[in-house]
Amino acid sequence: MKKKTYKKTLYELQVQLVRFQKHVIDNNLQVCIILEGRDAAGKDGTIKRFTEHLSPREARIVALGKPSSEDAISWYFQRFVPHLPRGQEIVFFNRSWYNRAGVEKVMGFCTAKEHRMFMEEVESFEQMLTHSGIVLCKYYLDITRKEQKKRLQARKKDPLKQWKLSPVDSQAQKYWQAYSKARDEMFARTSFVFAPWHVIHTDDKKTARINIIKHFLGTVEYPGKDEKLVVADHQVVCTVDPACYEKGMIAP
Repeated sequence: MKKKTYKKTLYELQVQLVRFQKHVIDNNLQVCIILEGRDAAGKDGTIKRFTEHLSPREARIVALGKPSSEDAISWYFQRFVPHLPRGQEIVFFNRSWYNRAGVEKVMGFCTAKEHRMFMEEVESFEQMLTHSGIVLCKYYLDITRKEQKKRLQARKKDPLKQWKLSPVDSQAQKYWQAYSKARDEMFARTSFVFAPWHVIHTDDKKTARINIIKHFLGTVEYPGKDEKLVVADHQVVCTVDPACYEKGMIAP
């Protein structure tokens, strides 16, 4: 995507996001947007473009760190509940309770029993959220192995991105296949009719950002919605099903 086109389209979409936020505030809505994905797939940059012109009082970013010792002996979902959106709020989870289905499983940070319990409980947890009126959207940012390697190497050299480096990042390429297997199991077991997974192919960052915002705006209703503008490219965004794999939209 050319820079001029990207900037123009992003501006138009951010205007739509501001209109949507006004609708959320006026109607006391609760919106929860989950972003999961491979390391270096672009979660931080995507959230930045979502929130850039939203009112910070009603838009929050949640990026929780390592669980505390108290968290470790509590109900797994308990640490996430206080961060859920209140009325009039849009909350972005930069990684979420799905850590247990991905990083924790692959890196051995949880037991097999804890992982099994998560898989058994997450459907009921998300049903409670959606039944209470929370608008829940789940996005997985996917990336090819080659592009991830390129970005991780660039991150090491960029002094402004040193905060992004972590021991887990250094293992991303080594455990690539294990992450793929965990991701596919997560999709198969947690892409619910009421809360499906949407996959964004992110090898081109600009195209990915534009299309995830388009897709999100296309799934919600608000006054002043530009229906033509919010049509996402189905070669970039797909709701999880076997066709996503057949089209090569999900990296093996």
